[in-house]
Amino acid sequence: MSADLTGPVDVFEQGSEHEQVVFCNDPSTGLRAIVAIHSTALGPGLGGTRFYPYASTDDAVHDVLNLSRGMSYKNALAGLDLGGGKAVIIGDPAKDKSEALLRAYGRFVQSLNGRYITACDVGTYSVDMDVVARECDYVTGRTLAHGGAGDSSVLTAYGVFQGMRASAEAVWGAPTLSGRTVGIAGVGKVGHHLVRHLVDDGARVVVTDVNPAAVDAMVTKYGATAAADTDALVRSDIDVYAPCALGGALTDAVVDVLRAAIVCGAANNQLEHAGIEKALADRGILYAPDFCVNSGGVIQVADELEGFSFERAEQRASKIFETTQSVFALAKADSVTPAEAADRLAERRMRDVGRLRGIYLPGR
Repeated sequence: MSADLTGPVDVFEQGSEHEQVVFCNDPSTGLRAIVAIHSTALGPGLGGTRFYPYASTDDAVHDVLNLSRGMSYKNALAGLDLGGGKAVIIGDPAKDKSEALLRAYGRFVQSLNGRYITACDVGTYSVDMDVVARECDYVTGRTLAHGGAGDSSVLTAYGVFQGMRASAEAVWGAPTLSGRTVGIAGVGKVGHHLVRHLVDDGARVVVTDVNPAAVDAMVTKYGATAAADTDALVRSDIDVYAPCALGGALTDAVVDVLRAAIVCGAANNQLEHAGIEKALADRGILYAPDFCVNSGGVIQVADELEGFSFERAEQRASKIFETTQSVFALAKADSVTPAEAADRLAERRMRDVGRLRGIYLPGR
């Protein structure tokens, strides 16, 4: 599933697997957005909207192509009848986000007639999806007050915890983090929920974040230990490393110094480039593929399409434990890395089910 989308962007070349890439521009509201639909073989493309101050349009295109491709694999491996899509809005959400901009964005998503279903991501929240939904029928991750699933980070963290339990079983023989030290890089929307699960399970937790207040909150509330920064965290004596911020966290430099036995976190696209997964395996570090373990959030918002039930969504997210076990079992059986095994399982489902459907056409 790793894709090396670098250099100047040629959408037809670098997005050659993608069915559709739409550029959205509304000068009156300042909206500049890109929607990428990677695959609708399993159903309409579902994926969040990232609101981020990209340095260039090329950077935004790279990100949306990577993220939408990842959603196809994530949704397939999670057993959902949904394809992969993603959107990015170029700008600083703290300065540029407005009702008018979000409603303009909703109109663009509506124009795709259900081939793409949006939700929250970095820089967007459930209250934003409520605004988008005033112009659009294809929105998930809305607030509970509007009949939605609410904050999807709740079950994202729960799913990562389940994947971490399966990883612990594979390495240490028991599905628990009790007595282990887990280092979490990023304790924002997802990371702070993960801290709670780990502490409840008896783990020691070390945290770092670019926001000092977020670290202080974890130290005060859960007794976590603060690390100076991510570099200090990965060099420390931790049993599990959990990247829970932006992508690209697993670089060659990090792998060289990492002392953990397991990598299992919530961030998307953790591998900086193809080959990192092999470097981890060569060092004897078990990597739980990000799109496998962090699928709890998309399971949560997908449940909203049926009329949301938190209990049902949580039960479905708990199966991430078994899915992660299946990934490790296939990796062992085929003598491949867990990343490649996860790819094979997702691709098998997209191929076997997708050939019965083809490109998704609403109402057809």
